[in-house]
Amino acid sequence: MAFNFPNHFRFADSHEYASVEDDLVRIGISAFAVDQLGDIVFVDLPEVGTTLVRGNSFGSVESVKAVEEMYSPISGEVVQRNESVLDSPEELQNDPHGGGWLLLVKPSETDQLQELMDAEAYASKVAVS
Repeated sequence: MAFNFPNHFRFADSHEYASVEDDLVRIGISAFAVDQLGDIVFVDLPEVGTTLVRGNSFGSVESVKAVEEMYSPISGEVVQRNESVLDSPEELQNDPHGGGWLLLVKPSETDQLQELMDAEAYASKVAVS
């Protein structure tokens, strides 16, 4: 299956993405990860004001197949979470790179974004032969 990953996104090895929007960063999980999970039934996200540490778990996503931890691609403070995904987890499945975003974060170290993979490198990593 071929996936389209937005060129302006940066990706972590653990399949989360970071998308810079002005001085904030939108975090979600990639379409590839969503596809691997299957039917998503529950999403657990931190409260606004929570401090995220790059590489540490910030929540989980539960599908009919498994429960998977999500890991923060950057450090920073949660300024908004996507309540619609909490209410309707299928939103994450339907549009993971758009309406299915998870968190909006004020980054504490913007240089961390450069350490993430660009869309082309991520697409190569998850390419199905």
